[in-house]
Amino acid sequence: MTEGSTTAPATAGAPATIRSSAGTDAPRRSPLAHPALLLVGIVLASLNMRAALSSVSPLVGELAQEYGLSSATSSLVTSVPVLFLGLGAFVAPWLGRRFGPERVLFGALLLLAAGALVRALSSVTALYGGGVLVGTAIAVLNVLMPGLVKRDFPDRAAAMTSVYTGSMIAGATLGAAASVPLEHALGGWRGSLASWSVLACFAALAWLPQLLIRRAPLQVRTVAGAGSRPPAGPGTAALAREHRSVWRSPLAWQVTLFMGFQSLWTYVLIAWMPTIFTDHGMSRSTAGVIFAFNNLIQVAGAFAVPLLAGRMRSQRPLVVLVTSMVAAGYVGLMVAPVQGAWLWSAALGVGQGGAVGLALTLIVLRSGDAMTAARLSGMSQTVGYLLAAFGPLAAGTLRQATGSWTAPIIAVLGICVAALGVGLLAARDRTV
Repeated sequence: MTEGSTTAPATAGAPATIRSSAGTDAPRRSPLAHPALLLVGIVLASLNMRAALSSVSPLVGELAQEYGLSSATSSLVTSVPVLFLGLGAFVAPWLGRRFGPERVLFGALLLLAAGALVRALSSVTALYGGGVLVGTAIAVLNVLMPGLVKRDFPDRAAAMTSVYTGSMIAGATLGAAASVPLEHALGGWRGSLASWSVLACFAALAWLPQLLIRRAPLQVRTVAGAGSRPPAGPGTAALAREHRSVWRSPLAWQVTLFMGFQSLWTYVLIAWMPTIFTDHGMSRSTAGVIFAFNNLIQVAGAFAVPLLAGRMRSQRPLVVLVTSMVAAGYVGLMVAPVQGAWLWSAALGVGQGGAVGLALTLIVLRSGDAMTAARLSGMSQTVGYLLAAFGPLAAGTLRQATGSWTAPIIAVLGICVAALGVGLLAARDRTV
């Protein structure tokens, strides 16, 4: 910014305009100066937001056998990264403000690559330690993406949420489907786990051009000249929002709890769906294929639901739809897990994909501007993933204590009811 320049008030969700002291516009370089590069960067970063997590589930049995892990401790292989999805989300908004979202996102991709490599080393400590790095890196990606979408695509926020959510689910599908084949091709589970560092490095290279493009920060600030007062209007409203804590907003808590509940039921499946099938006599390879299908079908819900949500003033019908489909799928896993495996996998997949897409879209739609979106994203994913982290561990503990999957599934059905309640509140046409 040139000396003596000021930032004029900006409408909510729109980038601020830079004006020189002489009153002429000094246009900054647009965030969309290279739209193709930006889109490719977002898609490749999104592919990494679940792949390193879903790739572990088909290998949990072998990890447990090699390290002598019980059902409860085996669940920590997936629970530890989810726990750090929450802890990492707490600091991600500050990192984005301090260093810029592009730099932080680039660093998160490098951290993800390092975590994938560490996780493949020959010790239980490295397995869990790598999970910490993986979870922290993905947390940063999770939190910063809604704010970037709100800032760079203010008029197409729901559509772009659909794109990156669909890409995220596609990455989860790739991780689930390729995990066992990579194990065979690379000589064991260590090679399979380490291979996901390649995808993260590739995404980091694709994101590198974004570091060179000058962008507005996620916050919207009004800077007045010496001795002047900021004019009333949208800019003043943005300043007020900057100093208002989303943690005091009931609507923000409703969005946060919906995010947490849908994350909980999703990570229980990520951790245990293949095991549920194999415990009922299905082969490991078939269970892996059905698990991959579950991830694949999520793409349909993840693409369609945000697009529908963006065209609706209230998203309550979508809340009912996705929670009902997830509940129906879990009931199927309880009463006839093998006989109806493909049907339950499909119902769960569409419901899961739609739920995560809806949760992320609610963050954008319930926010008045990019600054609020970043803060609400940080809050909802901090609390949401800390809540979700206990899902796989609790399910594994209940399974070990009762000897069946009935009790864990009944507990998740209770979560579905709670998600329906808070989701109906979060879906109202209001903003934080």
